Amino acid sequence: MWKEFLQSFLGIALELTILFVCISFFINLFQVLIPYKKMEKLMEKSHPLTSVMATLGFAFITPFCSCSTIPIVVNLLNKKVRFSIVVIFLFASPVLDPTILTLMSATLGFKVAMTYTVVTSLLSVLIGFTLERIGFERHVKNVVMTGYQQEEVTFSIKGAFLETLQLMKTVYPFLIVGAAIGALIHGVIPTQWIAAYLGGEEWWLVPIAAIIGIPLYIRLSTMIPISQIMILKGMALGPVMALMISSAGASLPELALLNSIFKKKLVIAFVASVFMMATLSGLLFYLI
Repeated sequence: MWKEFLQSFLGIALELTILFVCISFFINLFQVLIPYKKMEKLMEKSHPLTSVMATLGFAFITPFCSCSTIPIVVNLLNKKVRFSIVVIFLFASPVLDPTILTLMSATLGFKVAMTYTVVTSLLSVLIGFTLERIGFERHVKNVVMTGYQQEEVTFSIKGAFLETLQLMKTVYPFLIVGAAIGALIHGVIPTQWIAAYLGGEEWWLVPIAAIIGIPLYIRLSTMIPISQIMILKGMALGPVMALMISSAGASLPELALLNSIFKKKLVIAFVASVFMMATLSGLLFYLI
């Protein structure tokens, strides 16, 4: 069993490491081409459609987890950026990332990765404008953040290499943990058990998976190798996607941080929205 575990772990870890390092390096190398300041201005004062596109683009190129989005959210609120636009970034940033989507394409397939991107983007926009329309903007606390500054990015191979190393320090351990858990599931949990209890088309498996994922602090880099093994074992795609989105979109540490900038009703609305986003996404994958 241990031999099978080690072989599975090394295979998963090696494949994901090569993809992670290569994609991260090239993204960091060409960051100089990304107009961060222009995108922030488009998010502040533009036609709603332009602001939405800029926000989704900004969320896509910022490799943040659910907790590290909070300083950016506070900065946008201090700049008086429209509430719906801030909420869209809050939801989209943790679940959209070029490196993660590349890993997802390699492990779960290009169709799954593209469907995931479209669904999470559309639901982030829907939630943002819905919460604004209902009037939840009044539940934002007055918070002033100091020390936030957007660094100037220059084209540098050395800089890209150092940025990749820094990203590996913060994100790569989660990926390795995910590879280890995935290898353990591959070797220990019987395929018949997963197929029998988690592989059906029962709709209620999706909301249960979404509920389980919300309190967990699991990055997508951890969930992807786990999800790959679970699907190979026979778990249905809908619950897998619901678990991925809810665990990436919310966590107990993030809720503690959100409680400092949002009033209780908005925090509750955030949790309910993450649950809805994960559940609807999982159900849509059943249809697709």
